[in-house]
Amino acid sequence: MSVEKRPAFESPAVLVAPAPVAPVMKRPTATVFGAILVVCRVVAGIVWLISLAVLWRRVLIDDLGLALDFDAQAEAGSNFALLVVLVVGGIVLAVQLVLALLIYRGSNWARITVMVFATLSITWSAFDYFATDTEITLRTTLITLALDILVLLALSSRAARAYARRPRSRPRDVSARATG
Repeated sequence: MSVEKRPAFESPAVLVAPAPVAPVMKRPTATVFGAILVVCRVVAGIVWLISLAVLWRRVLIDDLGLALDFDAQAEAGSNFALLVVLVVGGIVLAVQLVLALLIYRGSNWARITVMVFATLSITWSAFDYFATDTEITLRTTLITLALDILVLLALSSRAARAYARRPRSRPRDVSARATG
């Protein structure tokens, strides 16, 4: 029994050619894994937001260099800033959760959107590391960076692309059938 190996390098013409698609295509493992990784990214974001809320005063002192001799008005402003960060972060995480569901269902635009944001996140982490000497640690960006890289690998696979770009059967036009 001979198994044909895929070459390590494929020409762009081969990659652009549409992959053969069965009429009913089984959801590939790469798509399922990609959706699960996006959900893991959301869970990591929730943990990060909770830890930020718990350690907010310490973040203000250590990371932002703010003195904590607050009066009541400064304390209220600090709490409002935390609330804004938590609400915006919660909205972003909710959107990511919806995108994970859409990826699982085979949405190509959701797959591409998540890959673009993962690429931007990886690029920002690299820029931050090289330009500002910010360390990549478990406390900072290591987990999200690793998840972003895995998301890119899973969702950019040939099987995930073929599944997201597969032809979908559309319901027949009832009005055309009734008149014709």
